[in-house]
Amino acid sequence: MYEVPGNATNKNAWGPNTLIKQGTKLAATWEDIWEDLPSQVRMQLEDELQAQMGRNESSDQGSASLFAEQSTTAPMSDHERLVIQELRQDEALQLDELIERLELKMISGEIFTALFELELGGRVKQMPGKNYVRCF
Repeated sequence: MYEVPGNATNKNAWGPNTLIKQGTKLAATWEDIWEDLPSQVRMQLEDELQAQMGRNESSDQGSASLFAEQSTTAPMSDHERLVIQELRQDEALQLDELIERLELKMISGEIFTALFELELGGRVKQMPGKNYVRCF
């Protein structure tokens, strides 16, 4: 059993926090649960994801769409690749921090353009406060 911790000052968090104190596993991120899965199950899920991504790429190549170049399987530019490599699916990254991380490789205008294209393509999602996460 897993529990997500709550704010210690919130009375509604008493239940999960007590269960964690009693030995229930802490689930702070999805990786906490992923690590506990048997390796066979993880490998099977990864294989299924790879197969699904392969099917999506092959099915999109033959389709005619006004938005084909914006689909999640469209090829990425070098700038888009650099940006998406810095983003995670489970943790938002603030725009200023992203710019700092990439300042030696790209100028801010290129980062903005890459983020815009990635967002249109459904690969990146902007969260409140100019925070960005990678889409599943």
